[in-house]
Amino acid sequence: MIDVLDNKRTATRFRILVEIAERQPAVSQGEIADAVGVTSQAVSEYIRELVEDGFVEKEGRSRYRVTNEGVDWLFSAATDVRRFADHVTEDVLGSVQEDAAIALKPVNEGQTVTLSIADGLLQARPGDGEATGVATTDAEAGEVVGVTGFEGVIDLEPGEVTILQVPPIRSDETPPLDSIRDAVETADLVAAAGVEAVGALRAIDCEPAIHFAAGAVAADAASRGLEVVVVATTDAVGRVTDALRDSDVSYAVT
Repeated sequence: MIDVLDNKRTATRFRILVEIAERQPAVSQGEIADAVGVTSQAVSEYIRELVEDGFVEKEGRSRYRVTNEGVDWLFSAATDVRRFADHVTEDVLGSVQEDAAIALKPVNEGQTVTLSIADGLLQARPGDGEATGVATTDAEAGEVVGVTGFEGVIDLEPGEVTILQVPPIRSDETPPLDSIRDAVETADLVAAAGVEAVGALRAIDCEPAIHFAAGAVAADAASRGLEVVVVATTDAVGRVTDALRDSDVSYAVT
C-alpha cells in the first residue's frame, strides 16, 4: 500500500499540509487540529517538521504558506491516493458489484456469461468471451438478468456526436432542414436543445428522443457506442459542447 495510506504519521502529515494549503496564509492550528483529529500540540510539531523539510514556509505569527516543494509532494501523494481509489472502485468493487443486463438467450443463475453492449444496453449470453460475468439470477431470452464478477474489457467503439445549429426565433435565417434530414437518417439517437430545434425536427417529421439536458444525454449515449445527432438553437450550442468536452466525447459542430 502507498505510504500516505500505509503509515499513519505520513497520512496525518498529508492531511495537515492539505489544511495549510486550504487556509493559507492565516493558519489556525486549533482549527486544523479539529479537522484532522489530533491535538494542537501535535499540529504544531507537524508544522515545525514541514517547515524544516522545506514544504512550508513561515511568514509570521500564525502565517504559513506551502512551498513549491510542498505542492509537488501533495500532488504526488494525491495521485497515489487517486490510483489506489481507482483500484478499489474498478478492480476490487467492480468485480463484486451487481449490474443488470438483457439476456440474449436463456441464462441460469451461476452461469458464466459473455457481456456486450448494443443500443447502449448491457447484454449477456451464456459462454466465455473477452468480457465475462456470472449470472446472479435466472432469465429467459429478452428478460433482465443480474450479473456480477466482471472480468475483461467489453469491445466497444465510442460513438460520435454531430451538432447541427438552427437559428433562434428572432433571426431571419431559415433552419437547414435538408442537412438535418440527412443527418438524422443514420443517427442512433436524436436530441434537441432549444424550442427552435424541436420545431426544426418536427418540420421534417422527426420527434427528438430528448429535448432537455441534450449535452449530458448525448455524451452518455456516445460513450455507449451510439451515433448521436443534436439539433441545437445557436444560443444553446455552448451548453451542449461544454457537457461533451467534460465527458471527453468526440463531436463536430456544423
